[in-house]
Amino acid sequence: MFKKILIANRGEIAIRILRACKELGIKTVAVYSAADVDAQHVQLADESVLLGEAAPKESYLNMDKLIAAAIQTQADAIHPGYGFLSENASFAATVESANLIFIGPSAHSIRAMGDKAESKRLMKQSGVPTIPGFEGLESDDDFKKAAKEIGYPVLIKASAGGGGKGMRVVNEESELSEAIESARREALNSFDDERLLIEKYLANAHHIEFQIFGDQHGNLVHLFERECSVQRRHQKIIEETPSPLITPKLREQMGQAAVAAAKAVNYYNAGTVEFIFDPRPSTFDHQPFYFLEMNTRLQVEHPITELVAGIDLVQWQIRIAAGEKFPFKQKDFHQHGHAIECRVYAEDPANGFLPSTGSLLQFSEPRGPGIRVDSGFSTGSQVTHFYDPLLAKLIVHAENREIAIQKMKNALREFVVHGVLTNIDFMQAVLSHDDFAKGKVSTRWVEENFKEWNIPEPSVDSLFAAALADVIFAGSKSQPAVSNETDPFTPWKQTNNFRVSDK
Repeated sequence: MFKKILIANRGEIAIRILRACKELGIKTVAVYSAADVDAQHVQLADESVLLGEAAPKESYLNMDKLIAAAIQTQADAIHPGYGFLSENASFAATVESANLIFIGPSAHSIRAMGDKAESKRLMKQSGVPTIPGFEGLESDDDFKKAAKEIGYPVLIKASAGGGGKGMRVVNEESELSEAIESARREALNSFDDERLLIEKYLANAHHIEFQIFGDQHGNLVHLFERECSVQRRHQKIIEETPSPLITPKLREQMGQAAVAAAKAVNYYNAGTVEFIFDPRPSTFDHQPFYFLEMNTRLQVEHPITELVAGIDLVQWQIRIAAGEKFPFKQKDFHQHGHAIECRVYAEDPANGFLPSTGSLLQFSEPRGPGIRVDSGFSTGSQVTHFYDPLLAKLIVHAENREIAIQKMKNALREFVVHGVLTNIDFMQAVLSHDDFAKGKVSTRWVEENFKEWNIPEPSVDSLFAAALADVIFAGSKSQPAVSNETDPFTPWKQTNNFRVSDK
């Protein structure tokens, strides 16, 4: 087993990994930027190393500085968490070449699944269902021809994309050229890669993903599905397991497809195979699900799988990276109860979900049986524009879905945040909607049902708490960041240097 691990990340995921390391008796090294000097993950680690300025390229995205920090502190391995360099094949290879262990899959697997166009071709060869579409197109005429063949609406996607960037829904040919230009520009800015692909857009689809896990000895299993259809800007905000729509037979079929996808690239460690699912298949060959992509890392929403499957995924990531065999077979896993995760973001749902920055004047997390909070903030913490605005992941576990929903509503009511805007009230509205109760929530559901949503009037108690917190932390104000971004399609138009950590 490793003696010391460097955690190449920040926030709640860095703390999650820190705790797993401590339980395994492993020393930890935190890295941080100038903006994170007082961050919780720095305070909790055994050692810490300053990487550089706040900008990600000067800190959490700087491979040379991360490797140097690991060597300087005599770490054995590096855990990338999610986001930043977690799905960067070059970083995984660089870690290995420095005689360190990368806690994740091989660079080969990351590279093979990191390119959406290449992974789609690979899945076709492996017999995994894929959405009809075309890769490797260059000219607008090529895209127009492809769009006519598969039929509108279509989806333009960045080949190297993620986090909803470089994606455009096109409903008719007159919109195509502008969408291609905009998607290319965003893909180049975000991934330094302007290649695009086109595929059929399924308007009423659900986003279902399967957690897979394997060791370096050929053992590979899936740990069931997560329903991730509640999204804004193609990014998840509420996830749950089991999915209210998946039958046992379909679960088995999709699970087998997920394992086949992972085997196609000799995958090991934690990963997620994502599918588009249509509960009422009416197109193509009436296939109900299609391969979307594979995330070659730990997911933000991994806690709900841990609660339902009864396994610590982060500890097993570390043990697998150390060479241990995964002792479980598929038959050993069963789903117990129902779990839901809500991502608490510092953002303004009434204003296009733009991020909100400032000092947390009050940050009080809910507690109780079946409630888990993974966070990296506390009262007094600063929320900056440099990084993802995820404040916390609120997770509940109960004996069934109905009780889990009610438990989540109660927990959200007890979650108090003052100093920045949050999406807490918005998630309450989602959870209280009849469609959510019935499981009838597609990936477009939020944008179709909450176009005119406004934050409810605050209660007297809430106003009093905010005023009291403001007195304690006088002078702290939330200031939105402003950018010169010229792309009218991007949701980050009014932000500067903002970084998305996960899809």
